[in-house]
Order: sequence, then C-alpha cells, then structure tokens
Amino acid sequence: MTHAAVAAPGARLKKLIRRNDDHAGTPRLSPLWTFVAWLATLAFFAPVAWMVLTSFHQEADAATNPPTPFAPVTFDQYKLLFSRDITPFLLNSAMASVISTVLVLALAVPTAYALSIKPVQKWTDVMFFFLSTKFLPAIAALLPVYLIVKDAGMLDNVWTLIILYTAMNLPIAVWMMRSFLAEVPKEILEAAEVDGAGLLTVLWRVVAPVAMPGLAATSLICFIFSWNEFMFAVNLTATNASTAPVFLVGFITSEGLFLARLCAAATLVSLPVLIAGFAAQDKLVRGLSLGAVK
Repeated sequence: MTHAAVAAPGARLKKLIRRNDDHAGTPRLSPLWTFVAWLATLAFFAPVAWMVLTSFHQEADAATNPPTPFAPVTFDQYKLLFSRDITPFLLNSAMASVISTVLVLALAVPTAYALSIKPVQKWTDVMFFFLSTKFLPAIAALLPVYLIVKDAGMLDNVWTLIILYTAMNLPIAVWMMRSFLAEVPKEILEAAEVDGAGLLTVLWRVVAPVAMPGLAATSLICFIFSWNEFMFAVNLTATNASTAPVFLVGFITSEGLFLARLCAAATLVSLPVLIAGFAAQDKLVRGLSLGAVK
C-alpha cells in the first residue's frame, strides 16, 4: 500500500511532464509574421547578394545607373585579384586572426573560471576593469601605440597585430565566457575535484566540453573582429604584414572604375568568415542563447 502511494505521485508527475512536453513544442508563427521574418531576412541579405552579383560583372556594367543585374557574367575581376597576388594578404589576416583568437581563449577561459566558478574577491571590480579598457576609442590610442611599436622595431610585423588583437578582444571574451561558465553545473566540478582532478584537467576535460557552445561563439566573434580590423593594420603595416582589409582599400582610386573589382575582393575576403560561421552555426546559436533562460 505504501509503495502504491509513493508510486502514484511519481506516475502523476511523469504524466504531467509528458503532457507538458506534448504542448511545449516550438511555437508556430502566424503566416503574417512568417512573411515579415522573410522580408527582414531578404532586406539584410540583399546588399550581400548584390555585392556577389556585381563581382561577376564588367566595370562598365557595374557602374551603370540604374544598375543592370542581368549584365553578362564574367570572372575577369577574380582573375585580376589573383594576378595582383591577394594570397599574402589573406595569409596575414588568417595568421593574425587565428593566433590571436587562440591566445584570447587561452587567457579568457582561466580568467572567466576564476570570476564565475571560483570567484575571487571583489570580482565585480575585476569585471569592471576589463570593461573599462574598452572605454577609450581605438583612434585615441593610435599615436602612443605607433610610437611604442616604432621604438620596439615591430612596424610591419604580423606579430604586432597578433598582440594588439589579443589585447583588444580579451575583455569581450572574458565577459562572454564568464556568463557561459556560470551555467556550468557545480556538481560536475565538485565530482571532478573529489576524483582528484587538477585545475588544468578540470578546464580541459570538464569545463571545455560543457561550455563548448560558448567557446565556439566567443572564438567566432573574436575571429571576426580580428579579421575585419582595419585601423591598426593600415597604420602599422606596409608590405610584409598587410591584411585583407588593407588590400581592399587599394582598389579605391580617384580615377577609373573600381566597383566590380572591389565587390570581387570583398566577396573573396568574406568567404573565410562565412565558412567559419557556417561550420559552427549549431554551436554558435546555442552559445549565444546560453544563459538567456534561467
């Protein structure tokens, strides 16, 4: 009789959970809101699609007013890009972005661990300090940074960009990873500590797999910021360490037509970011929404 009394609430609870699961599916939008969502998507995608389409046109067709979307298709602009040797610029951008992102994650994860899972004293002051480093506009620090880099003999060096990109993205990564690591169940960490796992083991074997969506979102955002950075790249590099955004500026001239070539270069430069975002899209969505619902 006692077992039946205990089992009855459990059965009722399971039935209630099953009933909620049946009615807790993905909410369906009305046809009107679906149409609005598609319009918004097309509005944001239209400039990108136009850029790609223009890259396959001749300069004369790209400069017509009104535009001619059905002009003859050609690959001349892309042939011109590779004839101007875009590869070193892409390699410099890839090296600066990838290495700086790895360094940012290597520094941000232990820092966020200390600020969320094992909070240090006055951790809110530490978080404010990281945020305060973003208060100063980058243009205001350009001259001091240029003088320091010049005195150090690091002008036109890709490692200068790596150091700067790491410093620029570290506050953002710490803030993001702190919110992600705060969602890691404390029971898992306590079980790992009971088993004798050290700090590095906990970070690598326990925290990293659980927070992988957050790591993917943080790394992709840091990669995009580094890949698109222009101000320091154009002022601190010349020929050896110039990045892809600097290469794009070379097509803008006061004489002649350059729109189709610029669109082709912009399309080619955008491909690595698009590929990285597409490859990590599932983890990116989960990472950006992690912690949104308590």
